[in-house]
Amino acid sequence: MGAPMAGHLLDAGQELWLHDLAPLPTELLDKGATVCDSNREVATDSDVIIVMVPDTPDVEAVLFGPAGLAEGLTPGKTVIDMSTISPTATRRFAERINELGCDYLDAPVSGGPVGAVNAALTIMVGGPARALERARPLFEIMGKTITHIGENNGAGQVCKAANQIIVGITVEAVAEALVFAAKAGADPATVRAALLGGAAGSPILELHGQRMLERNFEPGFRTELQQKDLEIALQTARELGISLPATANAQQVFNGGSAADAKADHSAVVKVIERLADHDLTK
Repeated sequence: MGAPMAGHLLDAGQELWLHDLAPLPTELLDKGATVCDSNREVATDSDVIIVMVPDTPDVEAVLFGPAGLAEGLTPGKTVIDMSTISPTATRRFAERINELGCDYLDAPVSGGPVGAVNAALTIMVGGPARALERARPLFEIMGKTITHIGENNGAGQVCKAANQIIVGITVEAVAEALVFAAKAGADPATVRAALLGGAAGSPILELHGQRMLERNFEPGFRTELQQKDLEIALQTARELGISLPATANAQQVFNGGSAADAKADHSAVVKVIERLADHDLTK
């Protein structure tokens, strides 16, 4: 997702300094992006630094690892983490960045690769309003809906975890419903069409239900990332001393999906439900 987001910033006339462990996309370099040898160099050369990586340890490494961003920061800069990671870790990271005289925003996104390509992301922001207002022009280049969840860092990540609870449970529920219908002798495609017209209708039933019927499991949003996001929600719930029973059940099902094919789209969780039912949705 980072590549199209960076591309939109370049198209809007922003100067970009980039670093990644993987080779940088040639289309970004062709648009004038500058390659940096380290995260520290990115921080040295930039006023606003955006991080977009898969998981909590990755963010920590980018910020505080050898030649990390923290080594190149000077007071007055803004660090924005648009990854989806632990709210608790986010608060710790923000405190360390604030001690360097810099603002920190956690700004995870929803919308997936399609939203990134179309500059239509939903961006959920935690952190100081003053920092958000400085970053807002950049967010508006990459997304359509920018919401300030709260002044405290971690608030954006809490909102994203809530989003992923709903998404994960609903994808798994769609898989259960369609396999249930097929096993009971009904045509799952017809059942889906009927459900779309009622209270059960949702974008997930429409899009992911169709993926399940078509056996189109090209990502999309990878199963391993859905699994990771649900684990973040459950870990945070344990820290809060609350129970999320439906989330825990969905996470176990996605564990099975990730073990089978971690890189498949998360709609491939239907294969786990099919195995449990001993019934192929398409037969």
